[in-house]
Amino acid sequence: MLAETLASMGAYLVIDPSINNAVGIEINANHIRSAKEGEVTGTARPIHLGKQTHVWQVEVTRDDGKLSCVSRVTMAVIDRKEGGENE
Repeated sequence: MLAETLASMGAYLVIDPSINNAVGIEINANHIRSAKEGEVTGTARPIHLGKQTHVWQVEVTRDDGKLSCVSRVTMAVIDRKEGGENE
């Protein structure tokens, strides 16, 4: 959930939200090690920023600096519909 949230926030900052929406279409995650206690930090980096799709890589690290999860999130960039439900 953290990975999808970070990728969605990143995509929103890149698009023009007055004319586009970014919606998740795929997410995969590899859990490297658990984070049983303490805090985790997520970092999202764009791999591809196209007109119709974005691909983001998200790394989640534990508070000891060790990698906990690596995820790739694909977002579709779609047109906003005036007066529609995605507005």
